[in-house]
Amino acid sequence: MSRRVVVTGMGAVTPIGIGVKEFWDGIRAEKIGFAPIQAFDASAYRCKLAAEIKGFEAEKYMDKKAARRMEPFCQYAVAAAGEALADAGLDMEKEDPYRVGCFVGSGIGSLQAMEREYARLTEKGPSRVSPMFVPLMISNMAAGNVSIMFGLKGKSLNVVTACATGTNSIGEAFRAIQYGELDACVAGGSEGAVTPMGIAGFTALTALSDSEDPARCSIPFDKDRSGFVMGEGAGIVVLEELEHATKRGAHIYAEVLGYGCSSDAFHITSPAEDGAGAAKAMTNAMEDGGVKPEDVTYINAHGTATHHNDLFETRAIKLAFKEHAGNLRINSTKSMIGHLLGAAGAVEFIACVKEVQEGFIHRTVGLMESEGEMDLNYCRESYSEKVPYALSNSLGFGGHNASILIGR
Repeated sequence: MSRRVVVTGMGAVTPIGIGVKEFWDGIRAEKIGFAPIQAFDASAYRCKLAAEIKGFEAEKYMDKKAARRMEPFCQYAVAAAGEALADAGLDMEKEDPYRVGCFVGSGIGSLQAMEREYARLTEKGPSRVSPMFVPLMISNMAAGNVSIMFGLKGKSLNVVTACATGTNSIGEAFRAIQYGELDACVAGGSEGAVTPMGIAGFTALTALSDSEDPARCSIPFDKDRSGFVMGEGAGIVVLEELEHATKRGAHIYAEVLGYGCSSDAFHITSPAEDGAGAAKAMTNAMEDGGVKPEDVTYINAHGTATHHNDLFETRAIKLAFKEHAGNLRINSTKSMIGHLLGAAGAVEFIACVKEVQEGFIHRTVGLMESEGEMDLNYCRESYSEKVPYALSNSLGFGGHNASILIGR
């Protein structure tokens, strides 16, 4: 029997605020997290801006010894998970730990560890590579560290679907609870890839914006868009089976209604040009949730500000919603926080939950003028209105498409 799944806790580490309150206050204030890169000297790089985390002190969220055994992507995940569990009031002393899962993904893992240990290898020889290199680097260690830190002994997964990682992680947690594998799950994504290799690699793909103007570097759906801006951080939520949540008197933010996926089977970096794959993910999510397209009024788009994504995602929305597409409010949270890669979908999910909860749709900051086929309402202004449903899209390199439908 399919069980209902609700959101009872949320945690976030983002470029515009640490903690959900700071993040959401930043969203409402249209704060942007873009600035010259601080992690390394980027003067020789074509891309000079990123959306980095500011003022994060790992020792506030874990002891110093634990922090030293974690790379930034793991530290962010643990911090956000701690906030989400505290927010949910989920006392693991009172839970069967084997019924609480941990689905926390990362698209890349630690490029910092790779760069650091490769330098040691080439400069000092193989015997000087740290014995901690592999456990610090591998992407499943966000899930591993979160489960260890909080005693989560249920099903534990590290979903890796590039930029769809966070959405897939939450969606798979939804499924696991829905069909009885778990009663609750800590789910989301984390990333910390603002490094020389990270920036150089995405620049070589011509995926990153080369704008040096923080106000005009990440401009989804704008005719002058030139690529995405790399962000970092984590978004973690606690999902629970409805009866499990109500029995313990948990505060319920929203209900997860549907989850849809597809593969473009088209190209390793470009979405399918006709938008068919992304459209199928959206229609699958709506069908899964028993919601008609005309009942949906709002989409949090993948909206990366690359030429291909924004055009092809627009085509996908038109394909999925047909004539109703013109009635939709469509925004991109990446206009303020940049692209958090494996964490993007999870942080955007949190934005959707807050928008549904508060009846507020944020504007796509920086958007001035669209062009050609991009003629939908991409939220040049914010809206205060009831949001019965939010559909959140994530589209990953390799053709991974994922959509989640959230309801009041």
